Amino acid sequence: MNDDVYLLKGIGLTMYEAQAYVTLTSLISASAVEVSEKSKIPRSKIYDVLKKLNEKNFIEIEDGRPLVYTAKSPVEVLSREKEKIDAQIEDSITRLTSVYENGISQVQAPIWRIYGVEKIINKEIEIIQRSKKKINMRIGFLFENEAEILLKEFKKRKNLEVKILASPTCYINDEKFEIVEFFKENGMEIYRADIPFVKMIIADSKEMFHTYTKFSDDKRNVIPTTAIGIWNQYEDISRNYDERFENQLKKISKKPKVKRK
Repeated sequence: MNDDVYLLKGIGLTMYEAQAYVTLTSLISASAVEVSEKSKIPRSKIYDVLKKLNEKNFIEIEDGRPLVYTAKSPVEVLSREKEKIDAQIEDSITRLTSVYENGISQVQAPIWRIYGVEKIINKEIEIIQRSKKKINMRIGFLFENEAEILLKEFKKRKNLEVKILASPTCYINDEKFEIVEFFKENGMEIYRADIPFVKMIIADSKEMFHTYTKFSDDKRNVIPTTAIGIWNQYEDISRNYDERFENQLKKISKKPKVKRK
């Protein structure tokens, strides 16, 4: 089946409606008989199909003998449908996140282990998206492409206060990556600190996520297959770590800044 027909079915058209619209985009304007012949839709069905497409605002009908059916621009039609779907997805995210967070609060032991780089980064993104006021983060290393992914999420949350303490550099696939420089050049509040080979993110003093991994023998590169994340939702523990973070940040921020050459 044509990929475009699949897509149109996915946004709510029937098979015949999708086939008819795709056919009309090549004909631009045509009679019902012409659409039927090119699309292979039975004549007994084509008039009702075209009527439904008109009701759904995918085509226009011009009076005449016979009636003339004209496809609306795919840019107009699909952009409109995309906006509807995006709005529906955002509504679902809001509703389901509320249900999810309520479910999490009912779990008796809110500590989970998460294995694998992709799942770990996804959990970091989830925590950032769920946070309401602030994110505090300590970075001792980064996985491949993780810096760009984190930055993208931070930029989406313009009202979110983000503070980062980080080692100046790390190695990713044997290449030196300037952690502090990268985030600073992209407008983030980041401070250089002596951070061990560990990563931690704290959201709103309520939940935290530690990431650990083994390193190569030369202590330069992470071994992704050994990565493990510890997701902790004990608020007392998270608040304690957050206070330690803020105290460390105050001490570092009071130190005189070294001018870059």
